[in-house]
Amino acid sequence: MKSSPSQENPLGILPVNQLLARFAIPSIIAMLVSALYNIVDQFFIGRSVGMLGNAATNVAFPLTITCTAISLMCGIGGAANFNLSLGSGEKEEATRYAGNAVFMLAAIGVLLCLTVRLFLKPLMIVFGATPDVLDYSLTYTGITSLGFPFLILTTGGSNLIRADGSPRFSMMCTLTDAVLNTILDPLFIFGFHMGMAGAALATIIGQIISGIMVIVYLTRFKTVHLSLGSLVPVPSHMKAIAALGMAPFFNQMAMMVVQIVMNNILRYYGAQSHYGSEIPLACAGIITKVNMIFFSLVIGLSQGLQPIVSFNYGAKKLDRVSRTFRLLLTSCMTYSTVLWAVAMFAPMVYIRIFTQDAALTAFSEWSIRIYMAASLLFGAQLACQQTFIAIGDSKTSLFLALLRKVILLIPLIYVLPNLFENKVFAVFVAEPIADTIAVCTTVTLFLLSFRKMKRELGANA
Repeated sequence: MKSSPSQENPLGILPVNQLLARFAIPSIIAMLVSALYNIVDQFFIGRSVGMLGNAATNVAFPLTITCTAISLMCGIGGAANFNLSLGSGEKEEATRYAGNAVFMLAAIGVLLCLTVRLFLKPLMIVFGATPDVLDYSLTYTGITSLGFPFLILTTGGSNLIRADGSPRFSMMCTLTDAVLNTILDPLFIFGFHMGMAGAALATIIGQIISGIMVIVYLTRFKTVHLSLGSLVPVPSHMKAIAALGMAPFFNQMAMMVVQIVMNNILRYYGAQSHYGSEIPLACAGIITKVNMIFFSLVIGLSQGLQPIVSFNYGAKKLDRVSRTFRLLLTSCMTYSTVLWAVAMFAPMVYIRIFTQDAALTAFSEWSIRIYMAASLLFGAQLACQQTFIAIGDSKTSLFLALLRKVILLIPLIYVLPNLFENKVFAVFVAEPIADTIAVCTTVTLFLLSFRKMKRELGANA
């Protein structure tokens, strides 16, 4: 059943700068806290277990990326379809999209947990664990895998909560998880002397509590009523959710594949160098966590944009879509430039969080500068790519998600070491080359699409 979009919905009437602040600030805070929460384990493990513990969390990290990928596919895909349907006045369709997204989050979360439990040791070896690191990674991942269903539900459900007009509660779910983990980590690791197991246990307790918060909210959805019937899977709706969520999904999965490839390549070439295998492997873990800090601001901004753009695009208010994007692009580029400057000129600000080891510090100082050399441009890529998702252009957003990591970066990681004497250096330099090409391609495609949107705006004026 189709009806006129409600004129009372603030997404369609409030000034876009006010809306972006309302939706983006809680999202930014949630992303920052989430990034810091993932770093907490690395921080305390580095000061208790040491470098091998840091390497173990890096080996386990592809599974965290997998959880995020699933969460974003179902959460962002569900939220975008939900807001597009609301903007078009299709309230019943919006209800089905939200319900099916919740079903997908829960079902896939349980399936992933069971799969990891069954194939834990082979997965750790494939992800790059050395014999010295393997036992630490088995302990850590064996426990954290139990929290995967709650982690997926919290991360994906937060996008639906934000789409429902409650960005602050969405933020509180993430904050609860992070705060509990930060409090419990030192208690379990140092107070109870539980080491890797303590860090993992602290992690899943926070995930379970925040997951329960999301479940409670979903029973009290504001804009539509989510009944058990709306959770019944409908293939066409799940396909539409997956289509719009596929770009962030593949973006995260590509990160996981790159992480695995880098771990194994660095282990191989590191063993042939004076660095050894463990130092490059531990450094890759530090860079991954630094990237989480680096991108949390621009990703938070981009996620704050989605409900605004999706609703107004569905309501054919293309002038508001245009204004929202310009504001987002300016903000993303400002943040990415500032954070890039810190990485280039003061990398020790990041490195000292994770390690006091002199050899690892020296190695990380130059590798971070190389790896993040082109990241000041990434704000533009995220702003453009997220806008493609928000307006329902799944094909372009999917291509751009695959371009940077799969089409460009992975081949470069294999090819460049054949061109440099320092093989380890070549692995790190692949990232800025891939970033530069991907950003230029993304911006070009978006400008073409933006011109088309302006023509549509003129036709509807």
